[in-house]
Amino acid sequence: MKNSERSFARRIDLTSLQLFVAVCELGSIGRAAEREFIAASAVSKRLSDLEAAVDTALLYRHSRGVTLTPAGESLLHHARTVLFGLERMQGELSEYAEGVRGHVRMHANMSAILQFLPEDLGAFARTHSQIKIDLQERLSPEVLHAVQEGTADIGICTLGTAGAGDLQTRPYRSDRLMVVVPETHPLAAYPAVAFAQVLDWDIVGLQGGSSISLAMRAAAALAGQPLRQRIQVTSLDAMCRMIDNGLGLGLLPDRAFALMHGGGRLRAVRLTDAWAAREVQLVARDFDALPVTSRLLVEHLSPAPAALAERLAAA
Repeated sequence: MKNSERSFARRIDLTSLQLFVAVCELGSIGRAAEREFIAASAVSKRLSDLEAAVDTALLYRHSRGVTLTPAGESLLHHARTVLFGLERMQGELSEYAEGVRGHVRMHANMSAILQFLPEDLGAFARTHSQIKIDLQERLSPEVLHAVQEGTADIGICTLGTAGAGDLQTRPYRSDRLMVVVPETHPLAAYPAVAFAQVLDWDIVGLQGGSSISLAMRAAAALAGQPLRQRIQVTSLDAMCRMIDNGLGLGLLPDRAFALMHGGGRLRAVRLTDAWAAREVQLVARDFDALPVTSRLLVEHLSPAPAALAERLAAA
């Protein structure tokens, strides 16, 4: 850390940041003082000192209260991030004091969370009850970014054409995309179809950054046909409900559809394209450098050599 950065950090105190956020949320120094049980003059002094520390005005003061300057908007965003991080740190450290011996931060995509992780993490938790797993659902590109930035220790996602970059990967599971259609749809009579046949129909898709959405767009571009994606949703069950009501077709992983099969009068038709067979990967910056608790989870999630060989042979 440079001397100028260290000096800046020393001039900013957490109490002033908390009071600044309170004033911004309530729009008044007086109301913030009442909520925080501190004199209004003391709050005003803290804010003045904060403005002096950053060498710019943070608030417009007027008879009705206060409003934020552009610099104040920026500080509010960063102050909330800092305070939220401190709350998480306090929560995690208190868990160690209560006996939790390890903590693993994991980000995974929707398909992995729905199809595989409940059983796998449940089995791990029963064996390692004192290891806490912080799991967050993210789109596959966001999973890679979180691991790269250190926000997550381990990621689970489906890699796109760009691959994992300089991150390390290990096989986790595999799935196959299916075309989900209403039982009365013409494609329901086929045992399998190519994605080019699907392009004649409206598509119900997931949000644009999902691995399935990116794969569909790439396949449509390769086929030289438009992707008629009229509706985008954020969950697989919402997609099934849209399809069930005649709003289009959709692509789902095979096991995800099997788990949700009670969600309507639907049929899953095998997609024959090579890209429909997907490998779900474990991702880390360096598996060998992970903390012991994270390595335990990676070993638990990694398929046994015999199972991996069998899966590769089937592919």
